[in-house]
Amino acid sequence: MSVTTIAAGRRRRVLPGFGLTMGYSVLYLSLVVLLPLSALLFNSTGLSWAKFWDIATDPRVLASYRVSLSTAAAAALVDAFLGLLLAWVLVRYEFPGKRVFDALIDLPFALPTAVAGVSLTALYSQNGWIGSLLEPLGLKIAFTPLGITLALMFIGIPFVVRTVQPVLEELDRNMEEAAATLGAGRLRTFRSIVLPELIPPLLTGFALAFARGIGEYGSVVFISGNMPMRTEIAPLLIMSKLEQFDYAGATAVALLLLLISFLLLLVINTLQRWARKSSR
Repeated sequence: MSVTTIAAGRRRRVLPGFGLTMGYSVLYLSLVVLLPLSALLFNSTGLSWAKFWDIATDPRVLASYRVSLSTAAAAALVDAFLGLLLAWVLVRYEFPGKRVFDALIDLPFALPTAVAGVSLTALYSQNGWIGSLLEPLGLKIAFTPLGITLALMFIGIPFVVRTVQPVLEELDRNMEEAAATLGAGRLRTFRSIVLPELIPPLLTGFALAFARGIGEYGSVVFISGNMPMRTEIAPLLIMSKLEQFDYAGATAVALLLLLISFLLLLVINTLQRWARKSSR
């Protein structure tokens, strides 16, 4: 038996059961992701292009897209900054109650989104604890895009923290110590050594928070006020059309939202791969 044959056999045995595990993976992906998306595309086949275009370009639909995308992007950007700070504190410092603080980061994962929406509305409404203090200053949060952004920040922050935190924990601090020895300041050390390693996970966390924000419904439906052309989000418009038995309209709105989300995430993932290659 030749050396090449032995090496090939060893390579085949590196991942035992690859065919079985790959088959289960493809089956799971098909049942959970591909079939629902295929059903959405199938339901849209009954729409003519003219009707689909009329629904997609309706001023109310466009306004809902603008609210959903702008608030989700703003919330994800703020979460990227705050998530980096929180992850940095959790990894680089020791303080009393650190484990409790770390556990609270995951609270939005466990808390039902409707409960989060009710709680935020109670806080920031005109008669709420915080809203009543801001109302005399002319600052209104509930039932505005700002309130929607705060709700999306609440549910999106764990995605950024849990994405950046493992990378920070695995960073080699010898590089930072060497830079300090050579006379580099803290800001330059962070900008030149730490930040390039954190850009890929930051982009990943931003993409996850942004994707979650686009499709979020429960935590936003209460604090948004659901005012058409002002604070109505795209998922709420889809639900409204379904309640009115306008299945064609709901399918058209959902399909266009799916395409927009896919294109945006594709761009973010491309930037992420480019940032990872650059850091290497």
